[in-house]
Amino acid sequence: MKLPQKFFARRHEIAADYLKELDKHLDDIVAGRTTEMFEVRDFADLIHVHPTHLSNTVKAATGYSPCYFFEKRLMEISKSMLENTYMPISEIARILTYDPSNFTKFFKHFAGQTPKQYREEYATSLVAQKMIVV
Repeated sequence: MKLPQKFFARRHEIAADYLKELDKHLDDIVAGRTTEMFEVRDFADLIHVHPTHLSNTVKAATGYSPCYFFEKRLMEISKSMLENTYMPISEIARILTYDPSNFTKFFKHFAGQTPKQYREEYATSLVAQKMIVV
């Protein structure tokens, strides 16, 4: 049985809506406009689909689960905050709705090093590139 082309268009529309809402939500988290981290069901409610349908559709459209994009974006934000602020790591964790210990575990799982090690390595690389004066 051949599926209609509009089925595939809707699949990509749902995935795009999810990614748009994900970016908006994480921007709200970083800006302090909200302090509750959404789950898949919350995003599904926003785009008016069932959570299972959202998960299956995002996976079918992109090859990755919604959690993959969520974690990837959180890592991008975490790294940016570690690179561009002098904010304590515990404060970055709090902003991203983690306690410091769980943030360190999350970060190390995806980056292979702790947030402190990442920040120190980044600073060292800047010095090596002569981008900053010591």
